[in-house]
Parts: sequence; C-alpha cells; structure tokens
Amino acid sequence: MIKNKAIRIYADTSVFGGVFDDEFQGPSKTFFNAIRGARFVLVTSELVRQEIQEGPRSVQELFFEILPLTDIAEITEEALKLQQAYTEAKILSEKYSTDALHVALATVSQSSLIVSWNFKHIVNFQKIPMYNAVNKLHEYREIAIYSPLEVIEDED
Repeated sequence: MIKNKAIRIYADTSVFGGVFDDEFQGPSKTFFNAIRGARFVLVTSELVRQEIQEGPRSVQELFFEILPLTDIAEITEEALKLQQAYTEAKILSEKYSTDALHVALATVSQSSLIVSWNFKHIVNFQKIPMYNAVNKLHEYREIAIYSPLEVIEDED
C-alpha cells in the first residue's frame, strides 16, 4: 500500500502578506486553510521570518499563528552557494538576491514547490527554467514554482 505523503510547499513572504491584500486575499486564505487542514506541509524560512519582522503587525500575527505547522529552512552555506549560483547565472541581479535566496532555500530544503506572488523575480515563465537549469548543474532536483492560486483546489 502506498501512503499518501503531503507535498512540501515553500511559501515566501508575499504569500503571508497576500492574506491582507485585496487582490491576493482569497487564494492566500485558501492556501493557509489547506495548511491548517494538513493538505500540504508548509516550509518557510528564517529569511521569511526576518522579512516579516519588518512588515505590518497583522502579517506578523499570521506568521506566528502558522509557525507551529511549519518547517523552517535555515539560511545555510549550502543555500547561500546556490543563491550565488543563481546570481552568477544572471537570473537575478545582486539587487534582488533575496528573491534568489528564497528559491535556493526552497530547493535545499527539498520542497516540491514554491508558492509566491512575486511574478517579476520568482513566478516568472522565463526565470523558472533558468532556476531549474542551475539546480540541475548543482545536482539538485527541479522545483515547481506557482502562485497560491495555482495550488489551491477549486471548490466548484
């Protein structure tokens, strides 16, 4: 018998903030409800924690509410080397290296996919194959990258 294993999903800071944004609120809330219902294993990171500490109180409160259900990916030398490989491959410039670090943390933490509302630097049809090419060169598996809207189940 094959046991159904929950999918490990890395959520970046934008997903937490999305709960309080008119445009992204519905899918973001549905995503976190799926986490509460153990539909997915949520992975986030020390980087997300740092970014959220600088954000609105409501986002901080959501983060700390969800924290007990979360695996935290630490910022390791391994993740920093992969982040550097992404910037050396010119996927992102140094200015946006924290976005590259989110992808590296998700990859190194063996998440199956990343969810983000960052369409410019992460959920981007031109950048996703580039991230995965670098992952392959460095002997990591490919990682899927989606918006929360694409991973929640349609109730209809």
